Amino acid sequence: MQITDVKVRKLFDDGPMKAIVSVTFDGQLAVHDIKVIYARDKYFIVMPSRKNPDGTYRDIVHPINAGFRSELEEAVIAEFNAELERAEDTVDAEEVMA
Repeated sequence: MQITDVKVRKLFDDGPMKAIVSVTFDGQLAVHDIKVIYARDKYFIVMPSRKNPDGTYRDIVHPINAGFRSELEEAVIAEFNAELERAEDTVDAEEVMA
């Protein structure tokens, strides 16, 4: 299975959640609401989940093995970093024009 697209849907400045991302696989399956979290001095992803009646959370979708989880996390965080750079470039350009 190939990751064919990663889109950062929303960026956050405050708190540990830094972004919400959608990922497309093989150009045929989209997974929405993957969260980029910054904690313990590193970025990682949290898969979409649902809250159970007992207050715990259960992933709705998730990688089956560590290798694919790592590949997915690397792709998502790389696109997140690229989106941060684009946002910074936009702010810098707006400041120059002001």
